[in-house]
Amino acid sequence: MKVRAIETLHCDAGWRDYHFVKLTAEDGVIGWSEFDEGFGSPGVTAAIEKLSQRVLGKSVMDHERVYAELYALTRPAAGGVVAEAKGAIENALLDAKAKALDVPCYALLGGKQRDRIPLYWSHCATWRINQPKFYQPAITDLDGVKRMGAEVREKGFRALKTNIFVPEAGKLVGWRPGFANPFFPELNVDRAVLKGLHAHLEAFRDGAGPDIDMLLDLNFNARTEGYLKILRAIADLDLFWVEIDSYSPEGLGAIRRQSPHPVSSGETLFGIREFLPYFREQAMDVAIIDTVWNGVWQAMKIAALAEAHEVNVAPHNFYGHLCSFMNAHFAAAVPNLRIMEIDIDRLAWDHELFSRLPEIVDGQLIVSDAPGWGTEPNEEAIRAHPPRGGAGLMSYKP
Repeated sequence: MKVRAIETLHCDAGWRDYHFVKLTAEDGVIGWSEFDEGFGSPGVTAAIEKLSQRVLGKSVMDHERVYAELYALTRPAAGGVVAEAKGAIENALLDAKAKALDVPCYALLGGKQRDRIPLYWSHCATWRINQPKFYQPAITDLDGVKRMGAEVREKGFRALKTNIFVPEAGKLVGWRPGFANPFFPELNVDRAVLKGLHAHLEAFRDGAGPDIDMLLDLNFNARTEGYLKILRAIADLDLFWVEIDSYSPEGLGAIRRQSPHPVSSGETLFGIREFLPYFREQAMDVAIIDTVWNGVWQAMKIAALAEAHEVNVAPHNFYGHLCSFMNAHFAAAVPNLRIMEIDIDRLAWDHELFSRLPEIVDGQLIVSDAPGWGTEPNEEAIRAHPPRGGAGLMSYKP
């Protein structure tokens, strides 16, 4: 069963766009994957279209050989946008192969270890503060944060993750210098940030109560010294983990050894070679793997490497519903799963774009047993919501 065609499709996702790969085999089987261009990686579409020329005519069944050939062809610059393009193609091949065999994708990964996947509500308050045009009700103050904590508990979720917010001109604003908002390239952390962050987390705890796990995502918003200042400032709070991105395995290892909270990291790393120095340094308690960027098959290798270092894993998942299904198959198959990320605040038209939505019961995702990933993009709905043409974090303007 050979690949006949590969194309990319795109649609409006509010403050960003959603992006999809459609792979068609000679017998008509279609494999889908979702990818992203908005998280600091413009140009993935062009890379997919260029690499796809080497995939046409190849067997859908030979996805590992296809990936190995694409890696060899791009070896001088195999990471970054190129790696994301290879991951998107691999994921579409997996979907097509599973459908051809009439099995769910987790069967290709060794079978499922679990039927339900524990979830945390990601970007909790974040979307309603940063993007109130698309995510309602808008949150402008700590009372709104407290109410959202209560909403998480009332809806049956057991964990939530939020970001850094500080008061400014009477309302809460996101503090993201790592993403140039505000533009502070020195990434210093001052007392106002520490005070605002602590108050934000306290408001969540007041609303959610003592039994809901809280996670904090610090992204790339500080350097080693700044992260340590933040950790000291929130040492009195009981956090599930603090998520930190660092280019230095040694620096992150130093942070972890001084942290009162577990440390997670890795969502922007590619392949086992980039993860390995962090594992050697014992720099993280939980390895976050972006299966959308790496490809689910390659992500399983990273998870195996993590297990060899006694580290559990968690998928990075803040995209559309197809990505949630893709990550669910990964989370179902790996033995060393910690928890899975998911966005519960959704766009008004998200439900139109996919043939099936994630099934969530008591804060857990029910693993789909349907062939392939278990859902497909709705091409008619995609055409009804043409892309904005922006690049998410890089160029979105309200």
